[in-house]
Amino acid sequence: MSENSSSEGTRFVSTIVAAVLLAVGIGYGLSLVGDGLAAKAGNAITVTGSARTNATSDNAVWTLNAQETAPSAASAVKKTEADVVALKAYLANGGIDSTGVETGAIATSTNDEYINGNATGRVLSYRANQQVTVRSKDVQLVLKLSNGIGVLLQTGVNINNYGPAFYVSNLDVLRPKLLSDAMKDAKVRAQAITQSVGGKVGSVLAVRSGPIQVTTTDSVDTSSGGFYDTSTIQKTVTATVSVDFKTS
Repeated sequence: MSENSSSEGTRFVSTIVAAVLLAVGIGYGLSLVGDGLAAKAGNAITVTGSARTNATSDNAVWTLNAQETAPSAASAVKKTEADVVALKAYLANGGIDSTGVETGAIATSTNDEYINGNATGRVLSYRANQQVTVRSKDVQLVLKLSNGIGVLLQTGVNINNYGPAFYVSNLDVLRPKLLSDAMKDAKVRAQAITQSVGGKVGSVLAVRSGPIQVTTTDSVDTSSGGFYDTSTIQKTVTATVSVDFKTS
């Protein structure tokens, strides 16, 4: 046999081997594709459902702080105490029961002199402050007194008004109903998605509930750890769930 014939025979055998390997590879690849489609067809669909309701705050916590500055600690304390007396009178005259007013301990501090960033050791004045906390179920009354506190400030007392915080006390009652409605919403969404491609929604495989979001009625604020707005009386409470449904 000539050298050319031998070379051609070798190339022929190599071609046959390559063709066989290619056919095996294609067949194996197609089997993987088939397995992948089957897994995908039997896979779950994950859908987020949500539900919301309006709620009215029924509890208010209002924090105020009386603060005065004077040449001596004693005079600063005396002036602060007088401010607190005037504040309590304003609250009582406005309709707040004394049992709902809590007065914290009075505290003092110094206003030290500094020159070029260095303390001289000289005290310029003394500060005294005392916190007053109001707790009431009458949220409208608290809002009214907070908005009208300027009348008291005009008399010369020094009160810092941090504004009332409004809370919804029955979240534990609202939560189960919201989660139930969110589950129904998730199923409706899952059915809309699967039916559009000829599929069907099966049983629930897993459910994960998100944190409750309490926002103002016109807000879209959310937080991964839950959101709770306390600035307004009227609120929107939202619950979400992430649901895995079996599909066919």
